[in-house]
Amino acid sequence: MSSTASQVKYSYSLWSPSDTVKDVAESLGISNLPDEVSKSLAMDIEYRINEVLEEAKKFMKHSRRSVLTPLDISHAFRVLNVEPLYGYDSNRPVKFREAILGPGQTLYYIEDEEVDFERIINMPLPKVPREVNFTAHWLAIEGVQPSIPQNPLLSETRSSATGQSGAGVAEVEVKPLVKHALSKELQLYFDRIVAVLTENTPDDEASAIMRNAALSSLGNDPGLHQLIPYFIQFVAEKIRLNLKNTAVLDLMLQVLHRLLSNPTIFIEPYIHSVMPLILTLLVGKRVGDSQTSTKEQYQIRDFAASLLNHVCTKYSDTYHTLKPRVTRTLLKAFMNPNKSPGTHYGALSGLRAMGPEVVRMIVLSNLKDWSAISCSAPGLSEEDQRRLATVVLDCLRSLIDPEISTIDEISTEDRKSFTDFVGPEVEKLVTEAADSEKIIKAVLESQKFP
Repeated sequence: MSSTASQVKYSYSLWSPSDTVKDVAESLGISNLPDEVSKSLAMDIEYRINEVLEEAKKFMKHSRRSVLTPLDISHAFRVLNVEPLYGYDSNRPVKFREAILGPGQTLYYIEDEEVDFERIINMPLPKVPREVNFTAHWLAIEGVQPSIPQNPLLSETRSSATGQSGAGVAEVEVKPLVKHALSKELQLYFDRIVAVLTENTPDDEASAIMRNAALSSLGNDPGLHQLIPYFIQFVAEKIRLNLKNTAVLDLMLQVLHRLLSNPTIFIEPYIHSVMPLILTLLVGKRVGDSQTSTKEQYQIRDFAASLLNHVCTKYSDTYHTLKPRVTRTLLKAFMNPNKSPGTHYGALSGLRAMGPEVVRMIVLSNLKDWSAISCSAPGLSEEDQRRLATVVLDCLRSLIDPEISTIDEISTEDRKSFTDFVGPEVEKLVTEAADSEKIIKAVLESQKFP
């Protein structure tokens, strides 16, 4: 025997791979199989058997059984993409019998059941079983049953209940299939958080510490999933009643930010409830009152734009219609000349937060028409003009490629093309900027790839 063959590990179990593999090879007409080949084949077979048994044990454990059945093996074969075995039924236990062939030689075999061929031949053929398949849908979300084809309509449920109770009987009240029950601990937690967030002592140091602790808890604590709809409803109510109070609006945006940033919360089902709150503060007609400084009002819109960017970046793959729907909403606010300067600022901030591709496709193509009407609208304060100029420049700067450090000198023809494209109002803003040449070059380059 060669030294290479002697280095091959014989077996990881008690069976004899050399004899077994050679016996199978001889039955197939292969004689004189080398020892190293038989050992290598045996080790591979042994690995495959262990793999199948590990998968079969998973099915056994998930079925809460302590006995491995042939059905578990068939399921394991299916998972491993191996053709399953046929002819073994797991409805009855497999019995093994023992036969003594000689001294120290024992043979185990499966006991065969005696059957009556005439009875089997005259039996009708059984029905072909249907293939088992699975599908998933939302039966209910926090006690509310969504209107999808898999769930019955409320009208159908009421009509069936009325029909079963007999004609002329009053309509039966249909109770929800899922009752949303909160534990006492979660109720106390929610009441305490709400009480801390609604205290009217913003200048008190102790209250500020408590609010920061509450916000930190919302952003990091696990086990808050059941409270998400209640917190969203709380935020929506506070925003609706305090659109003139920028301090409350800023606090509610912080609550949304912490809930969206909590890694232990599955918040995807509630994005459709969060987006209206963000868009309200982003493109609302007025945020704050006449006594609130303009700076605070625009800070609220900037905060809402950052949350919009976070939501669209993180959940656009889950909800494929999220970005198009938000873009349409912002475009309507952007192109409506009757909207306030704050609404235009919020729409531009939101479109910029959606990414440079949205800026290139939506903002640039409408910037000339918008600037001709909005930039020269009467009643614009100096702060509004400065803010609109800033957000327009930020949108155009988002098109600049950060990898390009130097650019060629802008020619007169390029400047004329830029003015014709964006309008004289925007061209004046860009010319006064320190990085005007980069902005012009980025805008002109973006038009080469429609």
